[in-house]
Amino acid sequence: MTSSNISEQTIHEAKTFVDHNFDHLLGELIELAKIPGIAWEAFDPSELERSANSVAQLLRDLRVFDFVEIRKSQADGKPGAPAVVARRAAKNGKPQVLLYAHHDVQPPGDEQVWQTKPFEPTLIAGRLYGRGAADDKAGIVTHIAAIRALKEIAGSDFDLGLTIFIEGEEEAGSPTFRNFLDENAQDLQADVIIVADSGNWTVEVPALTTTLRGLVSQVIEVSTLDHALHSGMYGGAVPDAMMATIRLLASLHDDQGNVAIAGLKQGKADELPYTEDQLRIDAGMLENTQQIGDGSILDRIWTKPALTVIGIDGQSVAMSSNTMLPSVRAKISLRIAPGEQPEQALELLRAHLEANLPFGATLNYGEIELGKPFSGLSEGWAKPAAEQALSAGFGLDSVNIGIGGSIPFIADLTEVFPEAQILVTGVEDPDSRAHSPNESVELEMLKKAMVSEALLLLTGNARVAR
Repeated sequence: MTSSNISEQTIHEAKTFVDHNFDHLLGELIELAKIPGIAWEAFDPSELERSANSVAQLLRDLRVFDFVEIRKSQADGKPGAPAVVARRAAKNGKPQVLLYAHHDVQPPGDEQVWQTKPFEPTLIAGRLYGRGAADDKAGIVTHIAAIRALKEIAGSDFDLGLTIFIEGEEEAGSPTFRNFLDENAQDLQADVIIVADSGNWTVEVPALTTTLRGLVSQVIEVSTLDHALHSGMYGGAVPDAMMATIRLLASLHDDQGNVAIAGLKQGKADELPYTEDQLRIDAGMLENTQQIGDGSILDRIWTKPALTVIGIDGQSVAMSSNTMLPSVRAKISLRIAPGEQPEQALELLRAHLEANLPFGATLNYGEIELGKPFSGLSEGWAKPAAEQALSAGFGLDSVNIGIGGSIPFIADLTEVFPEAQILVTGVEDPDSRAHSPNESVELEMLKKAMVSEALLLLTGNARVAR
């Protein structure tokens, strides 16, 4: 196991505290997970208010903060969801640590697919099932457990600075997040930011998420005609827009399925055991479906670019006729590797499209979306300390993992707080099924995550003054 500067006595005290208090903490998680706080316009906003108030009360009950407040921002004239902010200033030169999680949850989806009612948290075989049980109300309760352990072990007059930011609209895309950061930057300023919204490699092996791919989304319109034509009258001599679009989109991958856009960056993932059989199970690949791309599986899903055409506006089969379409729209979703700048990747994508446009078709660009990738391998004390804390809490070495998708708000954190060290942790595991029916959190792993975060806070509190 990774060598640790954490004493065996401290590890024992943290584990003992979590063991003795876990039933109470689990009860708090269950009560939070009963609240259907969903930040989508179709759902009751009063539940978000109830969720924020419940979180705020848990923080007030800790009796360690100078203030605990519910705050909102707005974007495009629309108010955002309620977020909870609390702060206790650091003393004697110790670091200020910001703990992030979110209290809003995904909609339940088709409740017929759930084995339990989504907002009636249920214990089954060592897991707590329910919407938000893992994503991300377990993250909130992990923060609370760690603070209680810090207070118990270090004393209520501890020197570590603590800031809490529990967002209320993460699952809705964090529309007011950047404005909220700008408006509350002074209260949110921190040396270390711990984002509890990811997962571990397995229920036994802890992890830090050190890479996230970025996003470039581009809507295109391909046109070849000024009006629709009868396919029998002109087919064979005149290219329609669907034909040109199919040819253009096919050029975006090579014969092996790699992204064919020249100049995009590629990264290398840590070598972890992940087999083709496991990939097939996790992805639900049909029996004869083959993998695409070159390199290791983890390289391909974490640190290399990937491209998916996620929408085409042409004509539905139900409404189809023998008609050649004059124009077709498509939406391209390009995931970019850590280290890539989305603006540069957009230029490379457009250069490829323009160079491969067939039959002299006309290409127009529509809406774009840009999201920066993340690499959490920067220097500083926090990452080694987190690795030691995770390894001590779980009893196995921590590993570095990536996420193939994007978490755009982390890029906002890096821009507003460029000097902060950002650690992406979490309490999910490969079977947590966040966003899906039957979401759950594994309770023994949750205990270990609580112990690990407590050890990290205790380590920060014991750091030599700057």
